[in-house]
Amino acid sequence: MPQVKTAVITGYGTNCEAESAHAATIAGSDETTIMYFSDIKAGRHRLDAYNFLVFPGGFLDGDDLGAAQAGALRWKYAKTEDGAPLLDQLKDFLDRGGIILGICNGFQLLVKLGLLPAVDKNYFTRSLTLSANDSARFEDRWVWLRANQNSPCVFTKGVDALELPVRHGEGKVIPKEDAVLQALCDNNLIALQYTLPNVSEPTQEYPYNPNGSPLGIAGLTDPSGRILGLMPHPEAFNHPTNHPNWTRGARPTLGTVLFENGVNYLRQNG
Repeated sequence: MPQVKTAVITGYGTNCEAESAHAATIAGSDETTIMYFSDIKAGRHRLDAYNFLVFPGGFLDGDDLGAAQAGALRWKYAKTEDGAPLLDQLKDFLDRGGIILGICNGFQLLVKLGLLPAVDKNYFTRSLTLSANDSARFEDRWVWLRANQNSPCVFTKGVDALELPVRHGEGKVIPKEDAVLQALCDNNLIALQYTLPNVSEPTQEYPYNPNGSPLGIAGLTDPSGRILGLMPHPEAFNHPTNHPNWTRGARPTLGTVLFENGVNYLRQNG
């Protein structure tokens, strides 16, 4: 059975790496390593040793230059100690069939790197961005989500509904043009959407849609289904007692189901 080796990238303001690593471990990852971006650049770690890559949340670069913009430029132009572009490791990771989960700032990073939504498999070309919430303030609350049953996303297979916390100030999806939004719908690249409580239809109503994203977009996948980016934090719901209503008997699906699906996919597809 193939081994699942997970790399959780941290540094430059990221602060959810421990939760993300814990979620991967309890989901069945055989080896989980928290590593600094600077250590990858210095050659102390290489992505070719892993098949599951997690970009966790936090306050990447302090959001000073726009959420994850500086991080995306760093990945795009940094070189390793031997002078090789670091981006080559990320491209090779994808070519080998690796899977990527980007959470909150990690989602923003994937979008600004052009790994999402990669309409027509046009990777590393930006077609949308994530910008300030319509409320013009940081949102810290639990939200209800539904998964798109027709999405190719490997992380959401078999998932119907989820309750997860959000904590972000810049989570609104803004497409480059209307055609991009239409392509997301046509290709089922919208993997997760905000909904009203116990309702399956996506919503624009605040605060259930905490940022104003069109079509209630909470998470996007790429055409291969091996990349998922989402604003809510699945790693923050890794035990029943994380839920605010756990003492009242609430037993919603844990957010770690997304990690478990990723692990199971790698087990089955090597």
